[in-house]
Amino acid sequence: MGDAITEALRLVAFGDAALWEIVSLSLRVSLTAVALACLIGLPLGALLAIARFPGRGVLIVATNALMGLPPVLAGLLVYLLLSRAGPLGPLELLYTPTAMVVAQTVLVTPIVAALSRQVIEDLHQEYDEQLRSMGMRTWGAVMTLLYDARLSLLTVALAGFGRAAAEVGAVMMVGGNINHVTRVMTTTIALETSKGNLAMAVGLGLVLMLIALVVNGAVMGLRSAQAVPRHV
Repeated sequence: MGDAITEALRLVAFGDAALWEIVSLSLRVSLTAVALACLIGLPLGALLAIARFPGRGVLIVATNALMGLPPVLAGLLVYLLLSRAGPLGPLELLYTPTAMVVAQTVLVTPIVAALSRQVIEDLHQEYDEQLRSMGMRTWGAVMTLLYDARLSLLTVALAGFGRAAAEVGAVMMVGGNINHVTRVMTTTIALETSKGNLAMAVGLGLVLMLIALVVNGAVMGLRSAQAVPRHV
């Protein structure tokens, strides 16, 4: 175990090419998925917070429920969608980084939508009368509140990134864990541990833990910044 940890530290410190190739792909996939999830989830969450329409309650319940969507189920749905017999089969996206991005987007979007809905709903209660007095329509209010809550919503995005970066099951199903193509940190840790190559597994685990610490530190920093009273 001591030798494995020492070798893992060496791999991380001296920039092992194979390790950092995996880290780079992991970050590209997760960041792209989070960006797409925010493009979909933030406006959706804000709309659910502000608009009043039939079925709104059902959509809120469904969004909250999908926050706990099992990764293997999300992976199965994306697999069926992208397989040769699926509706998007001709695009040949299965076992590519794009398929992994789609799977992570499916997982992260409900989280972003549900958390942003709560943030915008609380803010809307505070500014509702002011927005009405300005004659602000629904989409105008959505964009205004999204901008005003940008720090809180950045925290939401970071939470989504943490979820995406830690994903194993869904990306394994649709990516296939192919070396130099779709091998990311979480799937490689599982593979290398099963092979007994603890040095690579521990090295990637250290990088993944560092990313988690950075994300959580950023979240705490943003919350502290929000807690500082504004002086007019």
